Amino acid sequence: MIDDTAFWSLTLALGLGTFLIRFSFLGLLGGRQLPDWLLLHLKYVGVAVFPALIVPAVLWPAALDGETQAPRVIAALVAVAAGLRFGPVGAITAGLATLYSTQALF
Repeated sequence: MIDDTAFWSLTLALGLGTFLIRFSFLGLLGGRQLPDWLLLHLKYVGVAVFPALIVPAVLWPAALDGETQAPRVIAALVAVAAGLRFGPVGAITAGLATLYSTQALF
């Protein structure tokens, strides 16, 4: 186990680091108009990060020791199709409904 001093030092350091990262965007750039080229690139951040978070959970889930399950893959494919047609809320709704129904069937 970690001792109390190290724990609280680490907690405060991580909190300060998180604050500084957020402040760098909100505090320093919050009231300014960003250049068009930067806005264009920031538009794609979510598109790049979201698949990086989802794909490992679908193809190599740690809870299953990296074993791929058909219900997860089917739900991901349905969510992608629904997302293209209905947007993010439709993708989440369709993906969850498909995941739970296929898990009940399998």
